[in-house]
Amino acid sequence: MKRYVCEPCGYIYDPEVGDPDNGIEPGTEFADLPDEWVCPVCGLGKDEFVEEE
Repeated sequence: MKRYVCEPCGYIYDPEVGDPDNGIEPGTEFADLPDEWVCPVCGLGKDEFVEEE
């Protein structure tokens, strides 16, 4: 599973962990996140994330 980084703040979305505080179950791929999901640190949208290298 690929991890994605929020470029402005550096938060890393790890699909193996998910975002349980915001209702995202572990095992949820980045592409499967709801469109309204935002970075839990800075509040920006999915379009600010890039695939981790």
